[in-house]
Amino acid sequence: MSEQNHELLVCRDASVGYEGQAVLEHLNLKICAGDYLCIVGDNGSGKSTLLKGLLGLLSPLSGEIWRAPDLRQGALGYLPQQTQAQRDFPATVYEVVLSGYLNQKGFRFFYTRRQKTGALMNMGKLGVLELKDRCYRELSGGQQQRVLLARALCAASRMLILDEPVTGLDPAAAQDLYKTLAYLNQTEGMAIVMVTHDLDAALQSARTVLHIGRTGWFFGTRGEYLASPQGKRFRKEGL
Repeated sequence: MSEQNHELLVCRDASVGYEGQAVLEHLNLKICAGDYLCIVGDNGSGKSTLLKGLLGLLSPLSGEIWRAPDLRQGALGYLPQQTQAQRDFPATVYEVVLSGYLNQKGFRFFYTRRQKTGALMNMGKLGVLELKDRCYRELSGGQQQRVLLARALCAASRMLILDEPVTGLDPAAAQDLYKTLAYLNQTEGMAIVMVTHDLDAALQSARTVLHIGRTGWFFGTRGEYLASPQGKRFRKEGL
């Protein structure tokens, strides 16, 4: 199997929900190394619930959500939507980024030299190295998202999952973040899975699209989605 066809995450007839009540049913999709998947759809259709399933935080009610061994061993990074409390977090940029290695730290009291070097490298990739001694809560929204993305990279070597990463950002900062994600995908080979309402911008980079509606779902390539009834309606309504 080539690297490009290396399966990282597969949903096989998967249904997800809470307390036995399915929000999304009979989903089939495959995410391979280097893929760029955008998840779009109506509010309340189950996008956030699906992310919990993909992350392994929620077991499927039926079917299977399979994750490759390297994802189960920590090769997956997650960038959730920020709360106000998180925006006001009183720590330095370096401390926030380094905390991405917490799950790999084990019972050691200190971070390793490799982890400290990795944090600095990821800050360099995201253009926030010069901010490393600044307080996180003093940064702009765009700078904070770059810091959180650098933190997620410390946890990830194969896949990033992002939940509405441009919410609250001005258009310039949003475009800057999209360019960064495209770089990580195309140059670093990182698989990207992103929930977004910014469909036009997302489709510039997405290879595949999962549309979740209240009456079902659609999964296919960008071209297939744009030609589908769901894609045509979604773009027309500007949802």
